[in-house]
Amino acid sequence: MIITRFTCEMLGAIPVGELQVSARLARPGRSVEFLEAVARAGGRDVARASAWRVLRTSSDPVPPRGGPPPLPEAASGAPPDGWIDGYLSAIEWRPVRGHFTEPGPATAWARLRYPLVADEETSPLERVLAVADSGNGLSGELDITRWHFINPELTVHLHREAAGEWICLDAQTAISAGGAGLATSVLSDQAGQIGVGAQSLLISPRRPGPRPAEPAGG
Repeated sequence: MIITRFTCEMLGAIPVGELQVSARLARPGRSVEFLEAVARAGGRDVARASAWRVLRTSSDPVPPRGGPPPLPEAASGAPPDGWIDGYLSAIEWRPVRGHFTEPGPATAWARLRYPLVADEETSPLERVLAVADSGNGLSGELDITRWHFINPELTVHLHREAAGEWICLDAQTAISAGGAGLATSVLSDQAGQIGVGAQSLLISPRRPGPRPAEPAGG
């Protein structure tokens, strides 16, 4: 089977420490299945995930029109000033247009520098999801030193598995009055488009004071 839709609900701060993870097949089936998982820390749920997977068949492919831009030869430089780094350096970024330091839509190729779990091969799905959560950070429309644009969830739809190490993220963000936003991303590998990602956003001004650590998602 192949995962065609993945959603992660982030219920709170996830500590750097021991987590308890449980997973179950919530809806078994011959052609379609539904899976659920929960991560817990300190006796509370910190994240929940769900996914649909469908049976692999012998259907003929009908690829989306168009394709991703070529993979640039040069990687991006150091993380932006003021960012407390970790995630950004764990991934090799090759920008095509825009950058984390520039407001507006952006496109970048990315690959993990390290395995997600030590001594284990990173799966195609893991490579995609590790990058897909960066859509709102890559295409941020506001100054991250003055504004939060936090995504409490990530949803990714896929129509095939990724091939190779490199994933292209073509992202844009829409923000409306009232504190809500939406970041959307087209996801591709070097053979073409593989799916799309979306993140609902909470938009709020930062409180004055020392800036907390944040991942690329903003």
